[in-house]
Order: sequence, then C-alpha cells, then structure tokens
Amino acid sequence: MTIWKADRSVADLAQRWAQPPSAFVDIDGMQVHVRDEGPRDAARTIVLLHGTGNSLHTWDAWARRLKERDRVVRLDRPGFGLTGPSPSGDYTMEYYAGFMRRFFDRMDIERAIVAGNSAGGHVAWRFAVAEPSRVSGLVLIAAAGYPKTVPPAIGFRIAMSPVGSFVLHVLPKSFMANSIRRTYGDATKVTQEVIDRTYEVVMRTGVRAALGPALRQGRAANDAALIPKIAAPTLILWGTEDSVLPLADADRFKADIAGSELVVFPGVGHLPQEEAPQETLAALQCFLDAHP
Repeated sequence: MTIWKADRSVADLAQRWAQPPSAFVDIDGMQVHVRDEGPRDAARTIVLLHGTGNSLHTWDAWARRLKERDRVVRLDRPGFGLTGPSPSGDYTMEYYAGFMRRFFDRMDIERAIVAGNSAGGHVAWRFAVAEPSRVSGLVLIAAAGYPKTVPPAIGFRIAMSPVGSFVLHVLPKSFMANSIRRTYGDATKVTQEVIDRTYEVVMRTGVRAALGPALRQGRAANDAALIPKIAAPTLILWGTEDSVLPLADADRFKADIAGSELVVFPGVGHLPQEEAPQETLAALQCFLDAHP
C-alpha cells in the first residue's frame, strides 16, 4: 500500500476547486487564485481573507449572501490554496501588508471593508494599520495578533518541525478530518465537502512545504502594540468554543481598538463563518448598516 501522498498540480485541482468564477491573477510572481463576485459598480467592496491551511472556499456561505448587493473579493493567500508558495518564501506580516496593497491595486480596489479569520485576521488588521485610507471597515473573526498562549494543534506542530513537509506527505486523510473537526464547536457540522476541500487543496504543489515557514513566521510576529493604531470601524466575531485562539483575545481586541464592537457566538469554534454562517452574517449586516 502506498502511503506517500504526492503533490497535485493546479490544473488537476482546478477541475473541482477553481470552477468559475475563479480566476488567477499575476502578483509577486504568483498566479493568485481569486473570486471576484457581485456588481463591479457596487457602492461597497468587501475583501475576505482566510486563515492558515484554509482557502477562499471558507467564505462560500458569506459570498453567496453578500454578492447580492456588494462586490465580494476573496483570494487564496500566498502560501496556501491554489495560489501556492511565494517565490520569496516571505510570509511575514510586513510582506502580507505590502502584498495586500498590490492586490488592491491589481484588482482596482480603491477602498474596502476587509474581513479576516485567524491568521487572515492578522493580515487584515496589519493592512488596516499600514494603509488606513484603503480600509473603510475591519471585521476580525477569531483573529490572530496577540502572543500565543495556546499550543498549536498537532498538525501545525508537525508542519513546523524540521521534518514537517515529509510527515505531511504521509499523513492519512482521517488525520486531516479529525483536525478539522476539532476547529468546530459542533463537530457534526463538518461536511464531507469541507474535509475533501481542505485535504485536496493542501496537496497543491509546494503548499505542504510552505506551511511550516508560514506558521513559524506568523507565530514570530511581535506586533500587538500596533493594534491600538487601528482607526477603521471594527467588528470582532468569536466563538466560545474556539480551541485555537482564546476568547480572552476577543476582549483584548475590544479593549485595544477604540469604538470596536464584539459579538460572541455560544457553542461555536474557530471558524464561525463556516460553522455559523447565518448568525455571523446577521451580525455583519448590523455592522454594515451602522457603517454604510
């Protein structure tokens, strides 16, 4: 029995995971996987950023609703999804903030509400600090940014180890499925499609090799002192059963960002936009109505 799980090409994976309206745009020497939906002349643009090991598909439920009125742009961040590894190997928050500026320029986005989950939330708020004129609102969903007090999940510890890339090539799909279930408050809500997508997309050539460096560089960030500089109207969303980033971090964001709003979802884990899309969308809509 073969246990080695070979890399898969973008062309192969795109047959299932990059159907229209997916597109690929050239930025920083990468073909960045994007979906740009909704009216291009909409009064409001919303940009969505996924977390570590995830992809733009984490926002499927949000995009279906939001694109009815707003322009909704989501992407696989460098290092992840069908975008794959950065040629530079740079996954620092400084790099991501600069990348987002170039992404906005490439997509002809002058100003947008930026929402991010987990490490994507870290990217979102760093961009808001670096480019305040381009961020009209900020939505932080179980966002990273404070020093880590919870040990990383076993899969992430493996990825960060010296032999991480090799080990990730032999881990069975069942291991990935169990890891995903632990990120939900209610594991019964994890669908087979979510398991398939997460498992298959991480097989993209170079992604498993990039995961360790991306995690190490992200965890090395020591920039929480910048959080009080956030000037954009900010909504913070968090689940009470988040096993990745503690609910206490939500309170810290609320205290550090002047005028910010916090909504907590009982029984929900680290991916509220997936696990509780209707509830999180309702909270988002209240925020959008208050900040037209």
